[in-house]
Formats: sequence, C-alpha cells, structure tokens
Amino acid sequence: MSLSTLKNRRERGFLDGQFLIAMPGMADTNFARTVIYICAHSDAGAMGFVINRPQTLTFTDVLLHLEMIKSDDAIMLPRAAREFPIQTGGPVESGRGFVLHSDDYLSDSSIPVSDDISMTATLDIVRAISKGGGPKRATMLLGYAGWGAGQLEAEIGNNGWLNCAPNEELIFDRSLDDKYERALALLGVTPAMLSSEAGHA
Repeated sequence: MSLSTLKNRRERGFLDGQFLIAMPGMADTNFARTVIYICAHSDAGAMGFVINRPQTLTFTDVLLHLEMIKSDDAIMLPRAAREFPIQTGGPVESGRGFVLHSDDYLSDSSIPVSDDISMTATLDIVRAISKGGGPKRATMLLGYAGWGAGQLEAEIGNNGWLNCAPNEELIFDRSLDDKYERALALLGVTPAMLSSEAGHA
C-alpha cells in the first residue's frame, strides 16, 4: 500500500491500528523479531512501522540533513529535540521520515491512525519538535513496511505473523531491546512457546 492510498482511504480494515508480531520462523531478515504497528489495511494492501529497530541517525542529524539548522546551532537545540527518538520503520522509502504521535498535535497533513494516534510526514512537525514543541508523545521512523493486495493476509495465513490489539505505551517506549518479548506478553506467550514451524490445529 502506498502513502497516497493511505491518505485517500475511506474506511479502516480489520488490522488497522493492530500490532503484528513476527513469528520465530520469519525468513525475511528485514522483519525477524519485529513488532509492527499497522497504520492502514484494506483490500489494496497494508502499511505500518517497525517499532523495535534502532536507527543510527539522530534527530540532530536529520535537522542538519534537511538544512533546518547549521552545525554550530545544534548545541542550542532543546534537550527534548536532541534526545528525540528515531527508529528504522521499515525497508520501503528508508530515506523518508514519518512521525507517529499522540493526537494532541494535528496539522492539515496529519493522518489519523486510531482514535489516539496520528501520523505526520511533513516538515511542519519536524520544525515544531526542533523548537521544543510538537506532540506530547512521538517517535520518528525512517522508512515503512508495505504489503500489496492480499500479501499480508497470506503471510498471516502461513504462520508468519501474530496480531493483537496495540499498547500505546509500547509504541512510544524507547526501550527497544525487549520490546519483542513485551509485545508477545500482550498475548500471554513467550518466544519459547512459539513453534517456528507452521501448523494449524
């Protein structure tokens, strides 16, 4: 699913706003041990963000790349901006930034994902964050995960993913190392309990 499809969608799919948790047998290294927050799901496909992969770039690096600040001014950034979290959101358009955030910040370009969470992919939110403003809770993700029509459903059917209701605390939690295990705990399971082999009762 493309971003333009997300903007123009009319109704939510059953996986909208859900967590996808990779099964241990996930062969695609892009998604091994990942937790994905699905932002849009429809007959046209799906898109979402990996929420437990680190990113080497900092928010300061992003501001410098976008020429929103000069290197000499980086030290003057508010602490919240200097420490603003950036993660690897997925393999599609990995050079593009998206901000997943609480709904206390909304612009004309913000796209509601759920009743409480929105996504904004324009420079206005980056400027707001750089000045110490912006949403109360947010994280920037570089790139996203996307599936074509029927692709995600097939992967779930082939035992590639588990899905469950999201936990907002987990979405914005900066502790990434054990986020996979904590997402599985939402379902009452541990990695050791899951078989890497596909099987259906």
